[in-house]
Amino acid sequence: MIKVNVKRNDNKVYELVIKGHAGYDVHGKDIVCAAVSSMAITTVNNIIALDDSVCYEENSGLLIIRVKRDTEVNNKLLDNLVRMLTEIKEQYPKNIEIRNED
Repeated sequence: MIKVNVKRNDNKVYELVIKGHAGYDVHGKDIVCAAVSSMAITTVNNIIALDDSVCYEENSGLLIIRVKRDTEVNNKLLDNLVRMLTEIKEQYPKNIEIRNED
């Protein structure tokens, strides 16, 4: 199962941790893992290209996104990422779990 931990301050994401594997299919054919990975990495790359206001750590089965400074760009893109992950969770509830911390 993919576990997503969203940390917020003043209703703004300041850290997002994505870890684990969905287990929907075998490694390399898992559409849930592929969707989550591509959405997360695309979001990080977009934020870095637009205003470089996040840093990230990536390791096999783990992605940690941390906000370096609060900007409108990272607020909107990280909120959008959480919404997209929530949509995947609704379709594949056995493969992804999202926890929100305020």
